[in-house]
Amino acid sequence: MIDAQKKSRRASGRTTLADVARAAEVSPITVSRALRGERGVDPQLVERVRKAVEQLHYVPDPAARALASQRSTQVLVLVPLLSNNLFVDVLEAIHRTLFPQGFQPLIGVTHYDTAEEELLLRTYLPMRPAGLLVTGFDRSEAARQLIARSGVPCVHMMETSTAPNVASVGFSQADAGAAMTQHLLERGYRRIAFCAAQLDPRVMQRAEGYRRALKQAGQYDPRLELLSAEPSSMALGGRLFESLLALNPDVDAVFFCNDDLAQGGLLAANRLGIPVPDRIAMAGFNDLAGSDQMVPPSPPCAPHANR
Repeated sequence: MIDAQKKSRRASGRTTLADVARAAEVSPITVSRALRGERGVDPQLVERVRKAVEQLHYVPDPAARALASQRSTQVLVLVPLLSNNLFVDVLEAIHRTLFPQGFQPLIGVTHYDTAEEELLLRTYLPMRPAGLLVTGFDRSEAARQLIARSGVPCVHMMETSTAPNVASVGFSQADAGAAMTQHLLERGYRRIAFCAAQLDPRVMQRAEGYRRALKQAGQYDPRLELLSAEPSSMALGGRLFESLLALNPDVDAVFFCNDDLAQGGLLAANRLGIPVPDRIAMAGFNDLAGSDQMVPPSPPCAPHANR
């Protein structure tokens, strides 16, 4: 009688976990545990499994593994953009954290569109991912219900919540915006502008913090806000800076909502011969790559006489 496992291998053309187990002279469970990197497996058995995998050119089938264990190894990660280095850095950190634990990120891009996020959830949640990472709390009610009914553990990134049974990792964007503005006030700046792009919920929360700090200091002037719905970029930062100075030549500091805007603003100031920070201070946000290479390179704001 033909062995059922051999027959299955012939039919699929794939080397199976059972083939590896026979070659390594261990049980299939031991092979599975060795491939997952579990510490309880004897190192000698792990080495036998490794040699068998190499000899047979075995490639694990994630679908079969999920079916057998009734547990996926994929974690669905929804981010707004891949053109923003901030989210590339976030994905890199997620991969470094998940992969050694046997999980793989499954990436979805929402483009700041709640309808697109809802479609991604409807597409991927039926695959029963092991977990879900979403950006912020701004989404449609339908998307909230999809997450709640899925039973998939969900963590919200970039923001925090005090709501019960809500897992989140991040910080208060509004408090961060207020802290940045307060720092500029403490350094003696009074005509502090806010330049923003994209205008996603986290940007607007930073704007709320900016307004709060200036209102408490009696220095808020709505004319010093330049808000653009365009995607954030260095080119836009330069244009916003030039527009700001044309409208408000007495501005003495600018809080850019993102570092690429600040980089563009700094380059524009250099082109125009405006000394930074002697004539005008600039502050960015998110610590994007390249800020430390600008001229001047992201120093603390210089002291400035009160006006």
